[in-house]
Amino acid sequence: MDQHPFVLRPADPTFEDGLMFARYLDTAAEGFYRIILGRHAAEILATVFTQPDHDYSFQNVLFAEDGEAIVGMAEGFAAEPRRRLSDQPLRRAAGRRAWRMLCVAAFGHPLLRIHSTLAGGDFYLQALAVAEGLRGQGIGSALIDCIEERARHGGSLRLAVDVSARNERARRLYEHRGMTVVSRWPKGFVIHGFGLLRMTKPL
Repeated sequence: MDQHPFVLRPADPTFEDGLMFARYLDTAAEGFYRIILGRHAAEILATVFTQPDHDYSFQNVLFAEDGEAIVGMAEGFAAEPRRRLSDQPLRRAAGRRAWRMLCVAAFGHPLLRIHSTLAGGDFYLQALAVAEGLRGQGIGSALIDCIEERARHGGSLRLAVDVSARNERARRLYEHRGMTVVSRWPKGFVIHGFGLLRMTKPL
């Protein structure tokens, strides 16, 4: 199979890049953000994306581009500087729609409590997604390479990611990259394909 041409670039703090970030973030999270933010999820995430110094900021995002088209995205951040932060920027942008987030958080969903589950020295890969027709052509691996380099340069000791238990393709990619399952959510739940797996690798 021919390799697809692409280049990697940091995200720009624009609403347009924010909309692409929202699209790929929701793809990586299998629709989770549309559930907690409703039909205005893309606009809410794009607005938050343009602001610095929080988990959903443009500062944490890398895009893969083919010409002018964005064909992949990775988002990640060092755990330690973020442990003091919460999802407040997202809640403020959501406004009256934040009740959805509060309802999901009440059930302890791990995507809304990652700060408390990350160890000091971790670099958290919050999202990785590639355009559906271009998967398997090295875009995801190139994004991970760049994320790992960013993590090492910042002094992180371990890469961590949460992956859906039913997303076997993503799990195989992370295993190929040397990551192993260290925990699962919900704990003790043994229904095949249900829940999230925390995978890590030393850097």
